Amino acid sequence: MFTIKQITHALGLASLSALVFSGAAQAGAFDGGIPGSWSGIGNYGVLGANGVVTASPEGGNYGWIASNTGITGLGIDVNGDSIADGTDGTRLRSGVFSAAAGDKLEFYFNYVTSDGAGFSDFAWVRLLDSSLSEVALLFTARTTPGGDTVPGFGMPPLGAGVTLVPATTPIIAGGPSWSPLGGYSGSCYNTGCGYTDWIGMNYTIAAAGDYVLEFGVVDWSDEIYDSGLAFDGILVGGKPIDPVPEPASLALLGIGLAGLAAARRRKTA
Repeated sequence: MFTIKQITHALGLASLSALVFSGAAQAGAFDGGIPGSWSGIGNYGVLGANGVVTASPEGGNYGWIASNTGITGLGIDVNGDSIADGTDGTRLRSGVFSAAAGDKLEFYFNYVTSDGAGFSDFAWVRLLDSSLSEVALLFTARTTPGGDTVPGFGMPPLGAGVTLVPATTPIIAGGPSWSPLGGYSGSCYNTGCGYTDWIGMNYTIAAAGDYVLEFGVVDWSDEIYDSGLAFDGILVGGKPIDPVPEPASLALLGIGLAGLAAARRRKTA
């Protein structure tokens, strides 16, 4: 049997463990890499400040996708002809998360491209249901001869209920230096290359349900001079879509008591 003093000590250990786990729960979604519940195909990862892409407004690491060394056939239909547009690229999907009607989906993104003129690549973000059917095309990002990069030249308008901060999204021109672009980092084909810097996106989810958030980017008409998308700070209803679960207090007490038992065995051995 454990004494009251020993149990109190175990509870103290449990409380310390709770603080450690609570600290982890407050960490950014990408500080430990791509979350385990996410799935992707192509070229993706996490980074801190790198080249023209500064640390996100959330701080810490951000997630990214790039068309460099991407996979053929991952595009989506953006012109209504039922044919997927784009050549090679990358797709990354979150794990399934639940949302209530009226919940706000929000995150930051930064579109980066070394391609321009008639070969302008594009990125997209979609909200899918749990069976991976499209609920909403939230937005696309693509270079344009002038004006906004989101949605960009020849792309569909912003999804209903989507707002951007700032509302205008001109490209910051130049050959962008960013390591996910691989050998095209710092390069620019013709005009339209650059990056948007960090933009906030807000979207109101219309109906309660289980959802998946999809990020994608593809080259257009060729497979050179690549593009990418950085993102961070993803919240639904004010909470991370992949929260780190805090262990129950009884489980923590069990950990503390197990530690005491091990200590007693060592002492009596």
